[in-house]
Amino acid sequence: MGTGIFDFVPTWGVYIVVTLSILLSFEAGYQISKYTALHNDKEGSSATSPMVGGLLGMLAFVLAFTFSMAASQHNLRKQNVLQEVNAIGTAYLRADLIDDPYKTNIKHLLKEYVDIRLDAVKNGMDMERIKRAIVRSVEIHNLLWTEASTIAKEKPSPNTGLLVQSINNVIDMHEKRINEAFSNRIPNSIWLTLFVISSLTMMTMGAQAGLSKARRLVAVIPLVMAFSALTTVVVDLDRPLQGMIKVGQESMSDLQRSMEK
Repeated sequence: MGTGIFDFVPTWGVYIVVTLSILLSFEAGYQISKYTALHNDKEGSSATSPMVGGLLGMLAFVLAFTFSMAASQHNLRKQNVLQEVNAIGTAYLRADLIDDPYKTNIKHLLKEYVDIRLDAVKNGMDMERIKRAIVRSVEIHNLLWTEASTIAKEKPSPNTGLLVQSINNVIDMHEKRINEAFSNRIPNSIWLTLFVISSLTMMTMGAQAGLSKARRLVAVIPLVMAFSALTTVVVDLDRPLQGMIKVGQESMSDLQRSMEK
């Protein structure tokens, strides 16, 4: 399973780390320019303005690109939940087209499958619980396929063909959800690029403030807080099972209730 560089840091911790890192970068640039300049260098301050503008534009582009990637992946995970619910629900209904004991066995396995899917996401990023759920899900896949293939061989018909197709869709959606949740993440290289550009931008802003001997913290602190908040949201979107922004499981819960009826 793939993991991101922020997966082991809580959401509030990400915000604090990003805020402190950006402020330290600004202060570093300020101190460097302050002690290397012997007097107020207005020309130097003016010369750095285009650099600051260019770096801010580059930072905005990288941040927007990262946010778009995280939001797209989050929306894809939500769509996968709905597609999996549809696949399971279709297989459950098509089980009515075959005779017992296969019908009862398949419905029982599908009910357990839904329970496992919901239980795996109850406690957030509990990797042991998730691993057990994945192992049991694969076991249920094998049992479902055995039931479906057996009835298809004993009593081949259009109905059994539809059931086999539905079971295959359930298995495929499992692999798709696992891949999207744990492998399709924002690459660490992009996070590193964002960190480097943000640090360089704030250092340049700090250098500009040092040349003009004016920190302008009233303007800098809100900028840093806003950037940190947006970065935290991007990190939260990129984490599938923890944080404030989670993939809703309402459709899976609705399916569970309909099966219980």
